[in-house]
Amino acid sequence: MASTFLQTISDRRPVANAWAKRGGIAIAGTLFLAVCSHVTLPLPWTLVPLNLQPFGVLLLALAFGPAMGAATAGLYLLEGASGLPVFSPHGPGGIAQLLGPTGGYLMSYPLAAWVAGKLGARKPFFTSLGAAIAGDAVVLLTGTAWLGFLMHWSVRASPFAGTAPFVAGDFLKCVAAAGLGAGFFAWRGQKA
Repeated sequence: MASTFLQTISDRRPVANAWAKRGGIAIAGTLFLAVCSHVTLPLPWTLVPLNLQPFGVLLLALAFGPAMGAATAGLYLLEGASGLPVFSPHGPGGIAQLLGPTGGYLMSYPLAAWVAGKLGARKPFFTSLGAAIAGDAVVLLTGTAWLGFLMHWSVRASPFAGTAPFVAGDFLKCVAAAGLGAGFFAWRGQKA
Protein backbone atom coordinates (compact mmCIF):
# COMPACT_ATOMS: atom_id res chain seq x y z
CA MET A 1 0.00 0.00 0.00
CA ALA A 2 2.74 2.46 0.97
CA SER A 3 4.74 1.61 -2.13
CA THR A 4 1.68 2.24 -4.33
CA PHE A 5 1.16 5.62 -2.65
CA LEU A 6 4.83 6.56 -3.14
CA GLN A 7 4.70 5.39 -6.75
CA THR A 8 1.62 7.58 -7.35
CA ILE A 9 3.38 10.62 -5.89
CA SER A 10 6.54 10.03 -7.92
CA ASP A 11 4.44 9.56 -11.07
CA ARG A 12 2.86 12.98 -10.54
CA ARG A 13 6.12 14.80 -9.83
CA PRO A 14 7.15 15.16 -13.51
CA VAL A 15 3.71 16.60 -14.32
CA ALA A 16 3.97 19.12 -11.49
CA ASN A 17 7.52 20.01 -12.54
CA ALA A 18 6.36 20.53 -16.14
CA TRP A 19 3.55 22.85 -14.99
CA ALA A 20 5.96 24.80 -12.78
CA LYS A 21 8.43 25.12 -15.64
CA ARG A 22 5.72 26.31 -18.05
CA GLY A 23 4.45 28.78 -15.47
CA GLY A 24 7.94 30.17 -14.98
CA ILE A 25 8.44 30.50 -18.73
CA ALA A 26 5.09 32.27 -19.11
CA ILE A 27 5.92 34.71 -16.30
CA ALA A 28 9.31 35.41 -17.89
CA GLY A 29 7.48 36.03 -21.18
CA THR A 30 5.16 38.55 -19.53
CA LEU A 31 8.18 40.36 -18.09
CA PHE A 32 9.63 40.53 -21.61
CA LEU A 33 6.33 41.96 -22.89
CA ALA A 34 6.31 44.53 -20.08
CA VAL A 35 9.80 45.70 -21.07
CA CYS A 36 8.71 45.87 -24.72
CA SER A 37 5.66 47.95 -23.78
CA HIS A 38 7.82 50.51 -22.02
CA VAL A 39 9.91 51.10 -25.14
CA THR A 40 7.42 53.55 -26.58
CA LEU A 41 7.15 56.65 -28.73
CA PRO A 42 3.93 58.71 -28.68
CA LEU A 43 2.73 59.91 -32.08
CA PRO A 44 1.02 63.32 -32.26
CA TRP A 45 -1.43 62.30 -35.00
CA THR A 46 -2.89 59.21 -33.32
CA LEU A 47 -3.98 58.12 -29.85
CA VAL A 48 -1.89 54.95 -30.10
CA PRO A 49 1.87 55.15 -29.40
CA LEU A 50 4.53 53.17 -31.21
CA ASN A 51 6.03 50.47 -29.01
CA LEU A 52 7.66 47.08 -29.15
CA GLN A 53 4.72 45.05 -27.76
CA PRO A 54 3.77 43.52 -31.14
CA PHE A 55 7.39 42.46 -31.63
CA GLY A 56 7.38 40.82 -28.20
CA VAL A 57 4.08 39.01 -28.79
CA LEU A 58 5.21 37.71 -32.18
CA LEU A 59 8.64 36.62 -30.97
CA LEU A 60 7.15 34.75 -28.01
CA ALA A 61 4.59 33.11 -30.28
CA LEU A 62 7.28 31.95 -32.71
CA ALA A 63 9.43 30.69 -29.82
CA PHE A 64 6.74 29.18 -27.56
CA GLY A 65 4.21 27.93 -30.10
CA PRO A 66 0.49 28.70 -30.28
CA ALA A 67 -0.74 27.47 -26.89
CA MET A 68 2.07 28.86 -24.72
CA GLY A 69 2.25 32.05 -26.78
CA ALA A 70 -1.48 32.72 -26.37
CA ALA A 71 -1.39 31.76 -22.68
CA THR A 72 1.54 34.09 -22.06
CA ALA A 73 -0.23 36.97 -23.84
CA GLY A 74 -3.38 36.25 -21.82
CA LEU A 75 -1.43 36.23 -18.56
CA TYR A 76 0.14 39.55 -19.56
CA LEU A 77 -3.34 41.05 -20.04
CA LEU A 78 -4.44 39.72 -16.63
CA GLU A 79 -1.37 41.26 -15.00
CA GLY A 80 -2.11 44.61 -16.63
CA ALA A 81 -5.83 44.48 -15.82
CA SER A 82 -4.99 43.82 -12.18
CA GLY A 83 -3.02 47.06 -12.04
CA LEU A 84 0.54 45.83 -12.40
CA PRO A 85 2.61 48.38 -14.37
CA VAL A 86 3.12 46.17 -17.42
CA PHE A 87 1.29 48.28 -20.02
CA SER A 88 2.72 51.28 -21.86
CA PRO A 89 3.23 54.25 -19.55
CA HIS A 90 1.37 56.44 -22.09
CA GLY A 91 -2.00 55.22 -20.89
CA PRO A 92 -4.11 55.08 -17.75
CA GLY A 93 -3.11 51.52 -16.86
CA GLY A 94 -5.27 48.71 -15.52
CA ILE A 95 -8.72 47.97 -16.91
CA ALA A 96 -8.97 51.54 -18.23
CA GLN A 97 -6.12 50.82 -20.63
CA LEU A 98 -7.94 47.75 -21.94
CA LEU A 99 -11.08 49.84 -22.53
CA GLY A 100 -9.24 52.84 -23.97
CA PRO A 101 -7.86 53.58 -27.46
CA THR A 102 -5.18 50.87 -27.26
CA GLY A 103 -7.57 48.22 -25.88
CA GLY A 104 -8.26 46.54 -29.22
CA TYR A 105 -4.57 46.08 -29.89
CA LEU A 106 -3.94 44.71 -26.40
CA MET A 107 -6.93 42.36 -26.40
CA SER A 108 -5.86 40.90 -29.76
CA TYR A 109 -2.53 39.63 -28.42
CA PRO A 110 -3.65 36.12 -27.39
CA LEU A 111 -5.28 35.50 -30.78
CA ALA A 112 -2.35 37.06 -32.65
CA ALA A 113 0.08 34.87 -30.69
CA TRP A 114 -1.97 31.78 -31.43
CA VAL A 115 -2.11 32.58 -35.17
CA ALA A 116 1.61 33.38 -35.45
CA GLY A 117 2.59 30.39 -33.31
CA LYS A 118 0.34 27.99 -35.20
CA LEU A 119 1.68 29.08 -38.59
CA GLY A 120 5.34 29.67 -37.86
CA ALA A 121 6.65 28.34 -34.55
CA ARG A 122 10.06 26.70 -34.95
CA LYS A 123 9.97 27.14 -38.74
CA PRO A 124 12.47 28.62 -41.25
CA PHE A 125 12.71 32.38 -41.68
CA PHE A 126 10.25 32.97 -44.53
CA THR A 127 7.59 30.74 -42.99
CA SER A 128 8.09 32.53 -39.66
CA LEU A 129 7.92 35.90 -41.43
CA GLY A 130 4.59 35.01 -43.05
CA ALA A 131 3.28 33.82 -39.70
CA ALA A 132 4.45 37.00 -37.98
CA ILE A 133 2.75 39.13 -40.65
CA ALA A 134 -0.48 37.16 -40.19
CA GLY A 135 -0.32 37.61 -36.42
CA ASP A 136 0.44 41.32 -36.80
CA ALA A 137 -2.52 41.69 -39.17
CA VAL A 138 -4.74 40.36 -36.38
CA VAL A 139 -3.32 43.04 -34.05
CA LEU A 140 -3.74 45.89 -36.54
CA LEU A 141 -7.23 44.91 -37.72
CA THR A 142 -8.59 44.33 -34.22
CA GLY A 143 -6.93 47.45 -32.84
CA THR A 144 -8.17 49.62 -35.70
CA ALA A 145 -11.72 48.28 -35.42
CA TRP A 146 -11.81 48.99 -31.68
CA LEU A 147 -10.27 52.45 -32.10
CA GLY A 148 -12.79 53.36 -34.81
CA PHE A 149 -15.68 52.09 -32.67
CA LEU A 150 -14.48 53.95 -29.58
CA MET A 151 -13.88 57.23 -31.42
CA HIS A 152 -17.00 56.93 -33.62
CA TRP A 153 -14.90 57.09 -36.77
CA SER A 154 -16.09 55.79 -40.10
CA VAL A 155 -14.78 52.56 -41.57
CA ARG A 156 -12.87 54.67 -44.12
CA ALA A 157 -11.30 57.01 -41.55
CA SER A 158 -10.21 54.44 -38.94
CA PRO A 159 -7.30 52.91 -40.91
CA PHE A 160 -5.59 56.30 -41.24
CA ALA A 161 -5.16 56.57 -37.48
CA GLY A 162 -5.21 52.91 -36.48
CA THR A 163 -3.22 51.09 -39.15
CA ALA A 164 -1.32 53.38 -41.53
CA PRO A 165 1.08 54.87 -38.95
CA PHE A 166 2.23 51.40 -37.92
CA VAL A 167 2.58 49.37 -41.13
CA ALA A 168 6.25 50.10 -41.88
CA GLY A 169 7.39 49.75 -38.28
CA ASP A 170 5.36 46.60 -37.75
CA PHE A 171 6.86 45.04 -40.86
CA LEU A 172 10.32 45.62 -39.36
CA LYS A 173 9.12 44.09 -36.09
CA CYS A 174 7.87 41.05 -38.02
CA VAL A 175 11.22 40.67 -39.79
CA ALA A 176 13.09 40.96 -36.48
CA ALA A 177 10.80 38.47 -34.70
CA ALA A 178 11.03 35.97 -37.57
CA GLY A 179 14.80 36.38 -37.84
CA LEU A 180 15.39 35.91 -34.13
CA GLY A 181 12.92 33.03 -33.87
CA ALA A 182 14.19 31.14 -36.89
CA GLY A 183 17.83 31.91 -36.10
CA PHE A 184 17.50 30.65 -32.55
CA PHE A 185 15.98 27.35 -33.60
CA ALA A 186 18.46 26.90 -36.44
CA TRP A 187 21.34 27.50 -34.00
CA ARG A 188 19.79 25.21 -31.40
CA GLY A 189 19.31 22.46 -34.00
CA GLN A 190 22.96 22.67 -35.03
CA LYS A 191 24.19 22.55 -31.42
CA ALA A 192 21.99 19.64 -30.38
